[in-house]
Amino acid sequence: MADSGARNRLGRGLAALIGDVGEPAPDAPATPEAGNRGQRRLPVAYLRANPRNPRKSFGAADLDDLTASIKEKGVVQPILVRPVANATDVYEIVAGERRWRAAQKAGLHDVPVVIRELSDKEALEVAIVENVQRQDLNALEEAVGYQQLIDEYGYSQVQLADVIGKSRPHIANTLRLLKLPEPVQAYLREGKLTAGHARALVTLDDPEAAAKRIVEAGMSVRDVEQIEGAGRKKKTRGDADGGAPRGAKDADTRALEKSLSDRLGLAVSIDHGAHGGKVTVTYKTLEQLDEVCKRLRG
Repeated sequence: MADSGARNRLGRGLAALIGDVGEPAPDAPATPEAGNRGQRRLPVAYLRANPRNPRKSFGAADLDDLTASIKEKGVVQPILVRPVANATDVYEIVAGERRWRAAQKAGLHDVPVVIRELSDKEALEVAIVENVQRQDLNALEEAVGYQQLIDEYGYSQVQLADVIGKSRPHIANTLRLLKLPEPVQAYLREGKLTAGHARALVTLDDPEAAAKRIVEAGMSVRDVEQIEGAGRKKKTRGDADGGAPRGAKDADTRALEKSLSDRLGLAVSIDHGAHGGKVTVTYKTLEQLDEVCKRLRG
């Protein structure tokens, strides 16, 4: 696993990892002998895509927009790369593959890079963090990235939450998407379903049929949650009152909890009664508490 300093920087974002180095003169030589300090330029031909990059989808329209921007302003943020062992002038992209692809379409000969010596584990961590913080990954790609770290390096969900900078419930809910049937996952990859839809589908008896209904009817996340709530009521109809179990939360409350949890990146619980209620935000680190306080203070 990355050292503690690198892990702390990961939680604050990619900029913290590559922004602590000085920027050399524009004509600084792009040679391996220059070491790992600072930013330099490398020919696009020296770079290669990372086959383990969690991001697999690069929308054509989005790539065209970035290409147009690069033609006008150049590549603003450097691409993070690592040297390929036993190879000369070959660097694997850790973060910034979309910028590299767009730079090639824009006809650039070289691009700004920051070179770092990273292990496979550290490279995967950084790739996931960078994509998650940029919101470049769809929810399924995010889940696959988390599962890679669990399967290949033995991470627990708590460790993942610490490294990625997300709450443990967010990690758990995202991983649950991998339990959905393949046709439902395909809808998610294609953008026909949102992450909110998918999370609501996980608990249904027949998520594939429900997903088809959502796509065909253009149903909202709230519609799906109402279906989910109706299914739960059917399962508890053996109770004396024939209704939902005592203390169960309605669909609106659960939807609001999910909305706030996604916004804050932390677990949020709402308990409401006839005479008011309470909102509970659960944090695990002082950094997360500090972020909540900052948002509350505006």
